[in-house]
Amino acid sequence: MNNSSQREFFDAVFFDMDGLLVDSEPLWLESETELTGRYGYMWTHADQVACLGGPLSRVGEYMHERCASAETPEFFTSTLIEIQSAKLRGNTPLMPGAIELVTELQAHGVATGLVSASPRNIVDAVLENLRGNPFPFTISSDDVVRTKPFPDAYLLAARKAGANIENSLVFEDSLTGVMAAKSSGAWLIAVPHLVKVEESERVRTINSLEVMSFSKLTSLFKNFQDTI
Repeated sequence: MNNSSQREFFDAVFFDMDGLLVDSEPLWLESETELTGRYGYMWTHADQVACLGGPLSRVGEYMHERCASAETPEFFTSTLIEIQSAKLRGNTPLMPGAIELVTELQAHGVATGLVSASPRNIVDAVLENLRGNPFPFTISSDDVVRTKPFPDAYLLAARKAGANIENSLVFEDSLTGVMAAKSSGAWLIAVPHLVKVEESERVRTINSLEVMSFSKLTSLFKNFQDTI
């Protein structure tokens, strides 16, 4: 690969899915509320924040505790996945500017990939409603031994893209995803909701993907390079 001083753009750009590419958090809230309500537990905003970004095994354990151990953690995890998959197959609302940015980057020859902490059946449920998969590859929690907040999924994405992860960019929205991106060594742009993400040398925050474009990312890449 070329030296960083010779590059003009990131090696690759990777996108999270839930809450970043698709506005699925309201549907997750519905699914979580529906499932725990069956056991007399009223799911709250604090519960949603605590479970934001997964992994879903942790959400299952959380529900198990909140619902007085009425079912096993594995039961809560698998049932939540079933409920959410059904909802997403019927409705997959996109976040503003998300697909437009992916399409523009690909038009400029930028390698892209979707990297999710959700299982494959949920990722596929989303892709079914996107009128064709806009990504050359997607990674789900089923594709790695350790999902987010571990960096494994992003390291795998870099290998699939033939990219150096330290010269790649990640878009994330949750603290779990932010931890995964940062520990992978990638540059990061966070689009947080419900949580606060601190900026640093390799981390920037924005309010919406609508403000991003290839030209703005080109300028940001130069600014990033000037800091190292």
